[in-house]
This record gives sequence, structure tokens and C-alpha cells, in this order.
Amino acid sequence: MTMPEPVLWTHDTVTAAIDASATQPFMAMGVSIDSRTVSPGDLFVALKGPRFNGNDFVNDAFNKGAVAAIVQAPFVESRNDKIVIEVEDTMKALRDLAVAARMRSRARIVAVTGSVGKTSTKEMIKLALSQSGKTFASAGNLNNDIGLPLSLARLPDDVSYAVFELGMNHAGELAPLSDLLRPHLAVITTVESVHIEYFASEEAIADEKAEIMTGLEPGGTIVLNHDNRHYTRLFGAAKGFKIAHVIDFGSHPESAVRLIDCALHGNSSSVRISIAGEQLEYGLAAPGRHWVSNSLATLAAVRGIGGDVGLAAAALAKLEAPRGRGQHRQIPLPAFGAGASFTLIDESYNASPASVKAALAVLEKTPGGRRIAVLGDMLELGSVSEVAHVDLIKSIAGHSIDTVFTCGPSMAKLQEVLPPSQRGGHAPTSKALAPLVISALRPSDIVTVKGSLGSGMAVIIEAIERLSAVAPSRAANGH
Repeated sequence: MTMPEPVLWTHDTVTAAIDASATQPFMAMGVSIDSRTVSPGDLFVALKGPRFNGNDFVNDAFNKGAVAAIVQAPFVESRNDKIVIEVEDTMKALRDLAVAARMRSRARIVAVTGSVGKTSTKEMIKLALSQSGKTFASAGNLNNDIGLPLSLARLPDDVSYAVFELGMNHAGELAPLSDLLRPHLAVITTVESVHIEYFASEEAIADEKAEIMTGLEPGGTIVLNHDNRHYTRLFGAAKGFKIAHVIDFGSHPESAVRLIDCALHGNSSSVRISIAGEQLEYGLAAPGRHWVSNSLATLAAVRGIGGDVGLAAAALAKLEAPRGRGQHRQIPLPAFGAGASFTLIDESYNASPASVKAALAVLEKTPGGRRIAVLGDMLELGSVSEVAHVDLIKSIAGHSIDTVFTCGPSMAKLQEVLPPSQRGGHAPTSKALAPLVISALRPSDIVTVKGSLGSGMAVIIEAIERLSAVAPSRAANGH
């Protein structure tokens, strides 16, 4: 028997939060700002932007099952049979819902930021804390000035823990998000030269990441990576913000959550740490040293927020990398006969110099045949872009990569300096590169696809996934 979804908002709680009146009573089980993904029972908030007006999609939202809509005045397409709440500013209304949701919540709130590893660490913390109590986490990477209010507006009032990702790519963006969220604990996974195009230096990026501490509740905790070269700077910022508790993690001997040893396997890792003076061993289904670091941050957060660390560590063995962030899959190659396949490592969601190097390290340790890297441009690197792309040749050589395919103007520089034996091919776009990659694939290959979101590497993933539908060829069947 399926249990009914709990009520998230009623007409009374919504109208009190946004200081407006509804045409009829209603109960909403969710909140949506996109008519394409509305679920039955949702409250639809019709946001208005420079290139769109959510009012134009209100009828679509109702057709998908929305129970009510917050619309921007003037709303000319009034429907008497539907519940409409008219306001002057729908973005403000969404923020007001977020504020009301945070005020009524009794959950212990965790915020996660960092140059890399935000979403992965958020998901790890969600899994780890769910062993100690009902836990909510923001979906995907809803981490900006729209995504965070939406996520808060979706926060149920009966959870014990809630985990939110906070992101930025310009100065001045994190502090308002932290002030809105008011976390009890914040995590900075690491600081790297991501979005360096918009900052004067990595130190400036570290200073911006430190702004997550502005909204910490009194007596709050900050979790810092002791292995990161900006640790001392961030620790100093914590003292400047008068943060009550600092928990550091890493292989540094003074770390509160200290890595003693780890064994990195092709599809998993084994980890041994010291935490609160006791040793703890656990496994990770996701491979790579970066996942080990994320797990240390996770257990530091669990300890700092009051969860059960032992149960949390045991739960991490169940975590697998999500799609676009290191997920391993076997892809059939029917054209080569029954049972033929290769390993796809889907890292297509985003890329930075640090994360590409981590992905190449995982590729090296994954068992199989030829190791193939398919790389798209790393964006937002500014004046260091060419150097950063060419510098990847060191990691390619150091991790025994057999073949490298590239796309985009910046990756063209890397392709030029590769030894001829490693040049798989280059194309200006991911769409143009896809057929070159497809034609080169053979059974037992291990293929990593990695690039910044704007490079469109998901196009190559989708092309690879379509291979499983290709009928066996006559040559493959020996006819």
C-alpha cells in the first residue's frame, strides 16, 4: 500500500509566508519553478527572468497537476477554476517561502561548498546522516540564488537533518546564500583554481569560500580540508568569524579526522582513519583518492552535527558515484557479438584541472584493456587556460593513458603536444567528436568522458549509450 505524500504547504502557511491571499484553500506536496517537471500536487512558482516569464507556463503547470500557482502581477490569463496567488515579485515570494521553511524547521542544517566535490560530498553526507535520523538534501546541484531558495522551500518540517549545496562563480555570492540558510555546520571540501577567470588569485577564491561562515548559527562548526594549501588561510578566516568549532580532515598528522591508509582499487576503495582518538575502517563503492577525501569530510560533518559516525561509515559502502560524476557502467557492443562490452566512466558533468587529474588517476586503476580519455574544454580558467590544458599531458603520461580524444579550442592545444601514438582525434565540438570516439571503441576498453558542462560532453555519453541498441554486424558474427 502506497502511503500518501505529506503536505508541505497549505494555503494558510503560503499566504502567511508571502503576505498574499489565495483564491481558494489548497494543500501542496511539493514546489516547482519549471512547468516541464511539475508533479501532481505541486505549488508552481512562476518566476520571471530577462528572457522568460513563468506566467506563460502556468496553464502547462496546471495541466501537469499543480494545485496552485504563485504568479507575477499583472496576470491576465486568470482561470476561475484554478487557484492563483498574485504577487508583485515571484522571486521574492520564493525567497519568502524559503525563509518561512527555515524558520519552522527543527532540523540540524549542513551546508557544503568547495571548488570540487560539492555535490558528491552532499550526497555522501545525506546517506551518512540518514542512518541517524530522517534526512533531506537539496536535489542535484541546486546551489545558487534560485536553487537554494527552491530547495529550502521544499524542506519538510519533520526531518532531523538537512544538507544543502552552496555554489558560486563570482565574488559576493556565497554570503547571501549562507545568511539565508543559517547552517549549523558548513563544509569546505577544497579550494582549487575553478572559476579563476573571475578572481584575481586562488587566495581570492579561498576568501570567497570562507564566506560560507557568515551565516553559521551561533556555536556552529566549520569543516576544513587540512591537506589543502589554503587551510591556514581558511582557519584564520574561521577565527575571524569567531566560529566556535573547527574540525579538520586529511592525511595531515594533526587532523581531527585523519587518513591513516587507503587502498585504491578499480571500482572501490578501502579506507582506514582515526577519528576522536579511535581507528575506523570502511569501504567506498566509488573509486579514487578524491572520493576518499570526500568521505573524510563527510565523517567530519557527521561528527560535528551529532550523528552516529560508526553507522555513517558503514553506510558509505553503499554509495556509488552518480551519473556524470564518475559513474561506472558496462556498455554492450552488440556489433562485436554477444557479450562484448566496454567500461564507461561517466565524468561528463563538469571539469577543472584538479578533477581531470583525479579522473585520469581512476582511469589508470580501472581494470580492462585500452585506457581512453575523452576530454572537453575546462572552462572559466581565464588567462591560465592554455597552460592548464597543456599541463594535463603530465597526468596523461603519468597514468598510462593509451589514447586521448579532445574537443574544443582549448583542448586542441593539448592534442597538439600529445605524442602521435596517443592522439585519438580532435573536433571543434562534442557533437563532432562523438562519431570519432564511437568508431574507435573496442571490447574491453575503459573510456572516461570528462569536460566542463559548457563543453557538452553529455552528447558523447548519449551517443555511447545508443551503441547498445546497434544490431550485431555480419562481420562481427562471422557471416
